[in-house]
Amino acid sequence: MLSVLLFAAAWVACLAKPNEYYSYSPALGAGSGSPFVTSGEGSITGVKVWEHPGHFITGFQLRYGTRWGRVIGRTVYTPLRMDLFEGETITQVSGKYHTSHYIYQLIFGTSRGRSLIAGQPVQTTFNFYPKHSEAELRILSGRFNGHGITSLGAHWGLAPEGYGNSTS
Repeated sequence: MLSVLLFAAAWVACLAKPNEYYSYSPALGAGSGSPFVTSGEGSITGVKVWEHPGHFITGFQLRYGTRWGRVIGRTVYTPLRMDLFEGETITQVSGKYHTSHYIYQLIFGTSRGRSLIAGQPVQTTFNFYPKHSEAELRILSGRFNGHGITSLGAHWGLAPEGYGNSTS
């Protein structure tokens, strides 16, 4: 009986252990408008960003595996786009924001040292990155209104087994 109780206690402890790879970079920005959360299966394999020329970020879209998620925000003009290589992950999201307006610049940095830079380098700087060195960008969350992205936060972790950034 004691061994059953010890096993049950160990099992509960394993379930209760927080995911050591998960971390959250808290949202910043004005936070007005509709909330959003990106989602998809597997690692992020592509990014598109729309910007109002000379101003702020109007929208973005992430591709998980082979499927593009929904567009967050508004599409204007031609998007800037980055397709990730096999095994490459997003390890940093940086940029500029105004505390009462919009996200003005987005920079997506990868595990291979590449980056996609969109928007204008004005206002207050931010830099999101995971706490664990093996983690990757999993989710972006925040808010947007009819003009652009007003708030942004980043969620870091590992993609589930079998859903990596791979073409095989």
